Amino acid sequence: MKQRLARILAGFVITLFFIGHAAELYRVGFIDRLENIIYDSRLRMTLPDKADPRIVILDIDEKSLGEVGRWPWNRALMASLVDKLFAKYGVRVLGFDVVWAEPDQSSGREVLDALSGAELKDDPRFAAAYRRLRPRLDYDALFAASMQNRPVVLGYYLSNSLRANALPDPVLPGQAFAGRDAPITRWTGYTGNLSVYMRAAAAAGHFNPIVDDDGIVRRVPLLAELDGAYYESFSLALARTWLALEDRDHRPPAVHPGFPQSGAQGGYSRLEWLSVGRLTIPVDEQAAALVPYAGRRGVFEYVSLADVLADRIPHDRLKGRLAIVGASAPALLDLRSTPVENVYPGVEICANLVAGMLNAAIKMRPGYTLGAEVAFLFVGGLVLSLLIPVLSAAWATAATALGLALITGLGLVLWSDAGIVLPLASSILMTVSLYTMNMAYGYFVETRTRRQVAARFGEYVPPEVVEQILSDPVRYSMEPRAAELTILFADVRGFTGISEALAPEELREYINQYLTDMSRIIRAGHRGTLDKYIGDAIMAFWGAPVEDPQHARNGVLAALEMQRECKVLNKKLTGRGWPALEIGVGVNTGNVRVGDMGSQARRAYTAMGDAVNVASRLEARTQHYGVGILAGEATRAAAKDVVFREVDRVKVKGRDTALTVYEPIGPENELSAERRSELRRWDEALAAYRACAWDVAAGKLEALRHEYPGCSLYGVFAARVAQLRRNPPSAGWDGVTVFAEK
Repeated sequence: MKQRLARILAGFVITLFFIGHAAELYRVGFIDRLENIIYDSRLRMTLPDKADPRIVILDIDEKSLGEVGRWPWNRALMASLVDKLFAKYGVRVLGFDVVWAEPDQSSGREVLDALSGAELKDDPRFAAAYRRLRPRLDYDALFAASMQNRPVVLGYYLSNSLRANALPDPVLPGQAFAGRDAPITRWTGYTGNLSVYMRAAAAAGHFNPIVDDDGIVRRVPLLAELDGAYYESFSLALARTWLALEDRDHRPPAVHPGFPQSGAQGGYSRLEWLSVGRLTIPVDEQAAALVPYAGRRGVFEYVSLADVLADRIPHDRLKGRLAIVGASAPALLDLRSTPVENVYPGVEICANLVAGMLNAAIKMRPGYTLGAEVAFLFVGGLVLSLLIPVLSAAWATAATALGLALITGLGLVLWSDAGIVLPLASSILMTVSLYTMNMAYGYFVETRTRRQVAARFGEYVPPEVVEQILSDPVRYSMEPRAAELTILFADVRGFTGISEALAPEELREYINQYLTDMSRIIRAGHRGTLDKYIGDAIMAFWGAPVEDPQHARNGVLAALEMQRECKVLNKKLTGRGWPALEIGVGVNTGNVRVGDMGSQARRAYTAMGDAVNVASRLEARTQHYGVGILAGEATRAAAKDVVFREVDRVKVKGRDTALTVYEPIGPENELSAERRSELRRWDEALAAYRACAWDVAAGKLEALRHEYPGCSLYGVFAARVAQLRRNPPSAGWDGVTVFAEK
């Protein structure tokens, strides 16, 4: 009875802890993080994958930058674009997800002004011609004129630093929330558009989203405070402009804050919605709306601006639609992390929010959900705290599972049918915590099995992997099995000469430092399994004993980091008067046998198979090509977000079939334009080499050698081309290099 009483009291304490968080007496970070995860999961589960057809995104994409030129384009071109969109294509509303903060100086007007006041001031013909020409060179005025009397919406950024250019009029005065609970986001600075544009535009709104602690955009404040007044967001400005065209007087409808209680004094008075014409938009106390993502990136129709400027789209495709000009090109950096995708164009966030407002599809989190959550926690915690201690383990598990099912089911029903976001994290965590606390005594029995597993696997795998194995010891076995792994071999080049140059004590410290740094990268940095040391060589693999869907990527990134770490290590070594080192790394992916293998005298958890042998051969070939890393075909195919340079097609000792080998360069999102250009030129040289176009190949290789003298690969192939010029290969030559030695 004492044991049950203690568990019941502990259950009450756990319940009160979660009630305190739900009642906002304090905030617990991990509960908020789980709440975000649950919110994202519900959102992804119920994505309609269907966008509002009235909205179209005019995309500043890579194609547009390639055809028109780098951004920003001159305002004369933008003026012609606006004229074309309204006069020719018939768009209904046009929004610019762009800030026009600086004057356009591309027309050369400043130079001509200087000439007219200096060298040519006394030339009447120049003066007369320039007076006629000058208005056409005022690109800012041309752009502003194209927006005049048209439903064009601009955007700007709020900040807490400088103030630049002009802002629109606020949509609400400073007294709009007097005496109300409305902690609206507050700013002290801004970067607005040029005043000539602001005077011409129909409306403008801020771009600032609310970025949660995990870096994800789930909400956008529809109102923001600056100098005691309230300014609307870009998406709200677009929606109001659209609604204005449905009104006879073409004036945007006013914004009215909505509170569940009319009186400002006493009772509950938290902001819950905004009334905008016929729309009622659910918001939280910060006047922020949950973004109703309609689908993954591209669910809204994208039209390249290059196609619009070149008249490559039908004229009726944009007619009567709300068009938003924005950028999806990575170089323009308007990309966000969202619940539906990690890389998502900011312009599409705006499109989702405008569609949600116009279609009344925005989820609401009304203030009464706080009271409902506290009530659920109190009743549920009380029932479970009293019930679980008197039940058997099986029945306690069933009761907990039923409780979790009811919580998640209610949350999904309210989400789908009523559009209400009910917080679930505290209820779920409280239920799990109560169950876990009550079942803890059973862990003492399980601990015995965990110790046995730890003793066996601890001999072969890193401690951090052992911890993961111990979380589910029944799942893992040391018995040999077939598995797809990525294997890495690394070896120090010229180690014999290094060992002869150092005293035994120095050599021990030298190799220990090297092996320690490389092992840390493999194990701690990229969660690999360190198989063995073979003298100065290292063998490691990914994908066992713990499955790793990204084993190829992790192996390649580990190899790249090992090469970078060697440069750091060499500074330490040479600083002590010791020789610098270079390593070759071979990485290969394939099916192997992995498990506890060996003899009665000695056993080890290791991998064996053809893929292992190929990884070793690739490491040996790195020095021949003058590269630090070589990877096999399967590795390159599996590591999809890593850029590789094709090196050669080879036959290594022990294999009859040719293998294409690659050099990993780095993650795709980290590659510079110059590096991409170099790789493209290398591919052209390699293609010419395989086509026996020796002159073309030699010319391209010589150019690459001249520009990149540090890359030995170009010299290797230049020498090959010279030899094949002298001794052309026989007909049917396939360009495969055969290596007889290991």
